[in-house]
Amino acid sequence: MTNQSNLIELVRETNPVLLKSLNDLLPQLSMNAKAMTMQELQLIVDAECSDLFVVRGAGGENILGALTLIHFRIPTGVRAWIEDVVVDAGARGQGVGKALIQAAVERSHALGAKTLDLTSNPNRESAHGLYEGAGFSLRETKVYRYLPA
Repeated sequence: MTNQSNLIELVRETNPVLLKSLNDLLPQLSMNAKAMTMQELQLIVDAECSDLFVVRGAGGENILGALTLIHFRIPTGVRAWIEDVVVDAGARGQGVGKALIQAAVERSHALGAKTLDLTSNPNRESAHGLYEGAGFSLRETKVYRYLPA
């Protein structure tokens, strides 16, 4: 469980320490992830359609985990997606992921989202347990991706 010294935060401002901490986490999310620039991080934080949540460790500088919530309006209502959930290997099993997911659920509800979706690598079984424990259910769907040439 996250403890009182771990702080969940909706990021509103960027700084070099935050950028470095997030960039240190990215390889744990994807081997292909490239380090963000300060400008890229600022674009995420400033975007009206995205919310970046982080869980900070004791002292407030060390980032234990992060999640991006994307929200948008379509003709059938407000929808939301969770993307790029990552928890530092040393903080797994301590409730960091659960706190991030709960923050995203609460924020999407506050925004009036009709649904909150996410995708997960089929091999990440512990993550699947986290999502199912938070009330998510597996959808019968196929996800398609277009990669520009």
